[in-house]
Amino acid sequence: MNVFDFLAEKLKQNKRATTPYEAIGGEKTVRRIADRFYTIMEQDPLASQLYAIHPKPLDRIRHVFFLYLSMWLGGPNDYEVSRGHPRLRARHLPYKVTPLLKNQWMYCMRKALLENVSDLALAEQLLRSLDQLAEHMVNSQ
Repeated sequence: MNVFDFLAEKLKQNKRATTPYEAIGGEKTVRRIADRFYTIMEQDPLASQLYAIHPKPLDRIRHVFFLYLSMWLGGPNDYEVSRGHPRLRARHLPYKVTPLLKNQWMYCMRKALLENVSDLALAEQLLRSLDQLAEHMVNSQ
């Protein structure tokens, strides 16, 4: 079950329809998640290899990630309007994305999401979906 099916079922029980973007708190929460993700990556030694491959300063990529995450969660489509189709795998092909880097990315995302999403079941479902997406980015051993 993907995150949207999970949320649809959960929200059916509450008799209101929404997106994951709305369910976690919209723009404010997504911005906090994106900002926290990059702060963790920058400061936590467990993410040092991931940090090393990112262009500095992180301001631009932090904003691009916020736009992408907003769209991915069912929020505004500003990412695609400004940057075109995500083509995530193609955009990541110039970089050597190893299982280690994927795990560091998920480490940062797990911490950022769990600090900012109060519904633990929804957070875990989002993390499962993000893990599948991150696995798809792996292009090197």
